[in-house]
Amino acid sequence: MSRTVVHLLRHGDVHNPEGILYGRLPGFWLSDIGVRQAELVSVHLGDHDVVHVVASPLLRAQQTAAPIAARHGLTLLTDDGLIEAGNLFEGARVSVGDGALRDPRNWLALRNPFRPSWGEPYREIADRMLAAVYRAQARAAGHEAVCVSHQLPICVLIRHLAGQRLWHDPRRRRCALASLTSLVFQDEALISVVYSQPAVARA
Repeated sequence: MSRTVVHLLRHGDVHNPEGILYGRLPGFWLSDIGVRQAELVSVHLGDHDVVHVVASPLLRAQQTAAPIAARHGLTLLTDDGLIEAGNLFEGARVSVGDGALRDPRNWLALRNPFRPSWGEPYREIADRMLAAVYRAQARAAGHEAVCVSHQLPICVLIRHLAGQRLWHDPRRRRCALASLTSLVFQDEALISVVYSQPAVARA
């Protein structure tokens, strides 16, 4: 029997002095804290059997993945399936509890929390993330892979794998910056999901 681990790593802290929802916008890089987080995760994974490192095409994910790939002597690859969720509010200052629901200009975009109507449907996010995980699993069969992605896509995938409803309260997500959500497979079967925050533990 073959054991394969696919680590889903959320990118590190981002330089965002304006506090906007940056989504898929280009040009958002890791802050000094984020760079440190990425290095700490690479140290944590240094003695793991990592043979495949892949990241979302967005800069912050690429920067988070780079020290892991370098430590293991691997070429960093890109998978569009790991990208951040699309969002109509990119470039705006919108966050949970900031009053966006009370602004009539936003009502049309916020009319359906189940789809969601403000961006990429949850089911589409889950499907592309699952496909990316399976690609990584195949590339790293019998070893370990690291997939660097973003909070919402990781959380939606985990909810999908757990058989939970995909719409949820974003304030209750368990996916901190630079956290690892590790999917453990025995052959093709997912046998466990392990969450950890190595950057916090080593800070």
